[in-house]
Amino acid sequence: MDTSQLAQRIKQAAYLEGDFLLRSGKRSKYYLDKYLFEAEPDILAELGRRFAAFAEDADLIAGAELGAVALAAATSLAAVKPFIIVRKARKDYATSKLIEGPEVAGKTVLLVEDVGTTAGAALEAARTLTDTGATITRIAFVIDRMEGARQNVEAGGFQFETLLTKEDLGI
Repeated sequence: MDTSQLAQRIKQAAYLEGDFLLRSGKRSKYYLDKYLFEAEPDILAELGRRFAAFAEDADLIAGAELGAVALAAATSLAAVKPFIIVRKARKDYATSKLIEGPEVAGKTVLLVEDVGTTAGAALEAARTLTDTGATITRIAFVIDRMEGARQNVEAGGFQFETLLTKEDLGI
């Protein structure tokens, strides 16, 4: 699947119009529903293959719950590297971990994310990982909405990557 085909498939599967409140607090006339494009096997496999190209210098692949878990798993399979899940909050039972999976201290981590608006969720996950002793090699997004994600990631001291922008989707 080439880049234009991938963009077309994502838009076909997940582009919604209306009035949406985004996690960033911004309102938008369109929404890219990550669960709709991540649920499509051909799209998810292609995203994993493309993200794997960013994983050469990483020991682990990370995805924040819940939206980026499928992306982290797909990337893990394509890169043949273990993945971890970064929780938003500790559970008050069992192991009460913020990071599920192998130990991250002293490891390099590729953090994958779905749609970047301001990158707030990705930066929270990156802080959790760095606070635990990991080094983030880069934060890679499926789609950059071009509303500040790149600037915020770079201002946070991380390398920004994206597979597609809203322009690639014709938005």
